Formats: sequence, structure tokens, C-alpha cells
Amino acid sequence: MLDRLTAMQVFCRAATEGGLSAAGRRLGISATMATKHVDALEAQLGVKLFHRSTRRLTLTEAGRDYLEACQRILAEIEEANAAVASESVDVQGVLRFSVPVSFGVSCLAPVLAAFSRRHPGLRLELGLNDRLVDLIEEGWDLTLRIGRLADSRMIARKIAGCDLVVCGSPAYLAEHGTPSRVADLGKHNCMGYVISSLAGPTAWTFGATNSIRVPVSGNLCANNGDALTAAAVAGQGLIYQPTFIVSEALKTGALVRLDLDQPACNVGDIFVLYPPERRPAAKVRAMIEYLAGTFADARV
Repeated sequence: MLDRLTAMQVFCRAATEGGLSAAGRRLGISATMATKHVDALEAQLGVKLFHRSTRRLTLTEAGRDYLEACQRILAEIEEANAAVASESVDVQGVLRFSVPVSFGVSCLAPVLAAFSRRHPGLRLELGLNDRLVDLIEEGWDLTLRIGRLADSRMIARKIAGCDLVVCGSPAYLAEHGTPSRVADLGKHNCMGYVISSLAGPTAWTFGATNSIRVPVSGNLCANNGDALTAAAVAGQGLIYQPTFIVSEALKTGALVRLDLDQPACNVGDIFVLYPPERRPAAKVRAMIEYLAGTFADARV
């Protein structure tokens, strides 16, 4: 059996590059050797990882599952190596980090001072934007995403969980009533988050398996959760937002959390993503480890 770790690296690279020749070039080995690594890996596992044609490789179902596991394992190995070497690596330069607006303002910015004190030679460039950026095309070192991940080209590290909550102001609820069932939401002014498939302007999703879809409507929608929260605090209607956006308003009583007959949907988790380099830069590793330690898989 050829080296298993190298075989896993070749497999991951072939999956993201779409071919064994491209994987070999990126890893500095011949296409023949890259093919031998994947052949040996498939023989050892007893399954086919790729559907092969003369033009392109596509992952089998087993290959998709194995890719996710391999990316996680390789990332953990890199992190372990980085942890051992971290004291001898000088973290400096510019770190470009793209983050959703509300999470960046409420959760990330308050913890960056401690990170900067640890690494005084590093300058942070924080890009606050709710759209999905292309790290490679736009030159970002890291991005943070909330929810289920669809982009298998990136390496992902979970840093926290995320919960949704339906809430409204005491004044709105006093005037319009407090819904107790998700079916009641159709009678209320529900303000949607336009770039969400789970809490959008026309339907909100509930249930542990995201199987309950409730039609809603409202006189305001926005692409920013803080704007919707401000409108809800002013009494305009109900919102369905992550707890990290509405937590302060809930604490002060400006908003009231609704206890409905169905649980909030499973929105997914909060991940930090970076390009699939063989060894991420020291500045990238430092930020990932800091975020993982700061949030420690908390729910926000």
C-alpha cells in the first residue's frame, strides 16, 4: 500500500480539481503516480471513489462521504502540526477575513482585541458582507458562513452552533396578539430575511428536520438582520432571526421570544472556511485556532 496520507491528499485534490493530472500537478507528482495512489486507496477501501471518464472524474456516493471525512482528517493533521510549530512561527502581514455583517458586529469584533494583542505584527482587514464571497477570486484568506455548507472546495472548521428564534415587541404582541402555533403566523406581519431559504419573505421553516414550511407575508423584508431587529423593536412585526442578533433585545425585554408548537428549524452551524492549501499560512492557522478556542462550539 502506498502512503495512505499522500493517497488521501491526492484523492481530495483530484475531487476538487476534477482530474488526476491536475491533482498531480498541484501536489508535485506525476499523473501516473496520482492514479496509482487513488487506485491503491480504492483497493484498500473496497469501493469506487470516482466515476471515471476520459474527460472528467465525478465522485461516487461513497466518494462524497469519504471526501468529507478526508478533508476533516487532513485539516486536523494540519492543525496538530501547526499547534506544535506555532511558537516558532511569526504571525504577521495582513489577514483578510470576510464575515456576515451581524455576526461580525455583535460576536466577532468584540473578541478581536485579544487576538491582536497576541499577534501585534498582524493587521486585520475585516470585510462585513452577507453575500457568499469567493475566497480565491476575491483574495480573502478566510470567510465565515452560517448554515449548511455546499462548497466542497473549501476546508471548513466548525466554531459554534446557531439557533433561530421567532420574536416580536411587547407593543406589537399587545396590539395583534401572541401566536402560539406556527399556523398562526399567517395572520401576522412577518418580516423576512431576503437571502435566507429558511426565514424569507414568503415562508418560514420549522421542525427538527426542516419539514414544516409555513407561508408568511409582511410589509418589510431586508438583507440584514440588524435592520429587521430594529423594525421589530419598534413594533412593526415579527422576525425569525439567529439568537446572536436578537439576544440583547431579548435580555432587555425590547423583544419577546415566542413559544410556538413547533421547534425552530435546524439552521446548521457557524463555520470558518479557507482554501484547500497543503499548509495554510500561519496567520490563517492562528485565527482559526483563536476562534475555535474563543467560541468552543458554543451556541450563539
